[in-house]
Amino acid sequence: MMMELTSGTQMIVLFFVFVLLRVPVAFSLALSAMYAMYQMDFGLDMVGDLIISGIAKYSLLAIPFFILAGNIMGITGIAGKMINFFRILVGSLPGGMGVVGTVVCLFWGAVSGSGPASVAAIGPLIIRGMVADGYSRPFAAGLVCTGAALSLIIPPSIGLVIYGILAQTSISDLFLASIVPGLMLGCLMLCALPFAKLSPLTDADPTSEEALNLYGDSEADNTISYGKRLAYAFKDAFWGLLTPVVILGGIYGGVFTPTEAAIVATVYAMFVGFVVYRSLSFRALFTSVVDSAGSSAVVMLVVAFASLFGWVVVVDGLVSNYSDALLGISDSTWMIVLVMMLILLLTGMFMDAITIMFITLPIFLPVIDSLGLDPTWFGVALMTALSIGLITPPVGINLFVAANITQLPLGKIALGVLPFLLVSLIGLLLITYMPSLSLFLL
Repeated sequence: MMMELTSGTQMIVLFFVFVLLRVPVAFSLALSAMYAMYQMDFGLDMVGDLIISGIAKYSLLAIPFFILAGNIMGITGIAGKMINFFRILVGSLPGGMGVVGTVVCLFWGAVSGSGPASVAAIGPLIIRGMVADGYSRPFAAGLVCTGAALSLIIPPSIGLVIYGILAQTSISDLFLASIVPGLMLGCLMLCALPFAKLSPLTDADPTSEEALNLYGDSEADNTISYGKRLAYAFKDAFWGLLTPVVILGGIYGGVFTPTEAAIVATVYAMFVGFVVYRSLSFRALFTSVVDSAGSSAVVMLVVAFASLFGWVVVVDGLVSNYSDALLGISDSTWMIVLVMMLILLLTGMFMDAITIMFITLPIFLPVIDSLGLDPTWFGVALMTALSIGLITPPVGINLFVAANITQLPLGKIALGVLPFLLVSLIGLLLITYMPSLSLFLL
């Protein structure tokens, strides 16, 4: 019966009730947590102090600045220049624009750090090019959704920043540990390309010649040699390709911290937009700042109320109870890990990654510690599972963004993403049961 449940357990049940009633996640967290605090005879005057302590963390400054850097990069034309370069470089390989789209998604993950933002920034160009190459529009949208989801894994990742704060783990180590798994997941995406149903070009689709000219004139002029076209495209895309080098090179070169790297990325994006390409205006910059502030506010609101939720979980003793329950499932370490991954995949179908981390990590991290497992590896495995949630119905946010871009029904987008969902699950198993993939560079 409900009355026999502890206040913390009632809080969790109430949270899911609110979510099912379509109450925004942040407010579901707040209302259920305050209900539990009232039941536990804690004064609600503590709410303000707990919220402030939850968000008053220096490392969280990285979130708004990485979001702003990604937005600025998205409006400077860097996406088109990068696609044009990779189109010339690898476009002749089997898979054509599918290979290009996968590679660009990996590079853009090092620019954006946000899955939905990546879909919006590079999705229209990649989908258009893939359709011109004969891919079906749902399959092209599925590739973009999956590739953009890798933004949660490819550094600099907003999710890894939050995990590092919650797990008190080095964010620099997390960034380094995620490089090999991120590249492996990109390679697995290429394995799904042969399963695409290629369709012949129709009168409504671009012709092959037009497909060559989607992203710039450098490739369309066949009188120019391949080497010259490649050199021109590389020069044009150089500043975009340099972005991961600047961010990650600065972090691991000891020039700046991951939090400072977010500010450096923003300044770099402004420099490229104003000085190099001259495609960024003050009006566009203002719009980017406003949009980034709105996106950051949503994230920070969830973080603030999730920290309140997490405090109740700890105070009510749910951590030890649920952790002991997990440890009692099996004597096998990897069976327990598998159960945790399944929980993450199931919750990822209904909630965003940040909320899931704040709810599950207080319980999962003590289990990982008890089992003697590496928290850095677990962070990468967790991010991989949560990235799959971005492409899993019914609440896979990347699918909704792609549906808005393509004007296709959500069901068709979900079918298009299915081959990539399967290879992503294979990737999750490899990352989970082969920790050396994550710890290789450490």
